[in-house]
Amino acid sequence: MATARPAITVYDHEAKAVGTVGMPHVMASAIRPDQVAFTHQLMLKNTRQAYAVSTNAGYQTPAASWGTGRAVARIPRVPGGGTHRAGQGAFGNMCRGGSMFCPTKIWRRWHRKINVTQRRHAVASCLASSAVAPLVMARGHRIEEVREIPLVLANEVEKFTKTKDVYEMLKKHGLKADLDRVLANRKVRAGKGKARGKKFKTPRGPLIVYNSDDGIVKAARNIPGLDVVNVNSLNLLKLAPGGHLGRMMVWTEDAVKACKKNFGTFTNAAQNKKGYHLPRPCMTNADLSKIINSEEVQSVVRPARVGMSRSSIKKNPLKSPDAMDKLNPGETKRCMRRKMAETVESSEQYKSAKANKAKNLVKKKKYSKVSKAWYKLQLNAYATKVQAEESEE
Repeated sequence: MATARPAITVYDHEAKAVGTVGMPHVMASAIRPDQVAFTHQLMLKNTRQAYAVSTNAGYQTPAASWGTGRAVARIPRVPGGGTHRAGQGAFGNMCRGGSMFCPTKIWRRWHRKINVTQRRHAVASCLASSAVAPLVMARGHRIEEVREIPLVLANEVEKFTKTKDVYEMLKKHGLKADLDRVLANRKVRAGKGKARGKKFKTPRGPLIVYNSDDGIVKAARNIPGLDVVNVNSLNLLKLAPGGHLGRMMVWTEDAVKACKKNFGTFTNAAQNKKGYHLPRPCMTNADLSKIINSEEVQSVVRPARVGMSRSSIKKNPLKSPDAMDKLNPGETKRCMRRKMAETVESSEQYKSAKANKAKNLVKKKKYSKVSKAWYKLQLNAYATKVQAEESEE
């Protein structure tokens, strides 16, 4: 890892090396982008201002319902006459000029509590990501000409009182391209915010971290995109704008040395933050595949099994005879014997039922013949009577 080196070169305002300073342990701590994004979101919620609609909005008319019997809805209606407004519905959220549904209130839960240790861990992650060049470049900073990341300058930089001196110093350290990027991407804000004193949206450039203000704050505040922050009061909103890690930071020598008191080391707690210890990663090497495939691990693990079949799927004993035999040996044979016995019994019953059906059919045919003969006899008797009556006439 790039931050594992023990020392950082210190440069003066002319970009000449003048010494070295030890790498703070906070710049080698675990990088947690999820923690930074979550904490950043909560901090932004704590900057919101309460808003709500007026309690009288939609009710500024003496409207009253016309009641029933007039073939109109019972919504309150504006009184009077002579205008289009008279007779229109009022008060309701479905009416023109009416009140809104579920109006906003100022007692909404605007702010969020943030765990102190969680916020400090997020700041430590931001400082650690600023020491990794790929993360800084991934955020969009132009650092191709910067000699070293993190960039540490001599304490004389804190005494600058003129903006042009700060700008020339940044140019000599290879940050001109990043400052030009800020000006090139300065956009006009969309929406009504243009009329509220914030017409332009300016990208974020480098961040100067100092220990004591001897003029550097006023000297650097007029450079677009450049921010200045004290090492004793680091603000996550400036360290990770938008909740994204990897902002380009320019440190002073005293600011780097102050990190030890503010954040401590991996073995000692911080002096300026009571009970705070740097977060340590669970794995010193996150390349898990490399660890598994290393000779040290492969020499002691069991060799891979070849030709092993997959375990069979668990079967339902009530549906699978084989599964039932495993649980209850001999159950299949007993079941077969029961079925055979039931089959024999059912066959005898079927034969008897068939014989009874045949007997019933014979009886039915016999009775049907008798009934037909009787029916014909009755018809013939009626026909003979009719013929006799006709002959008499």
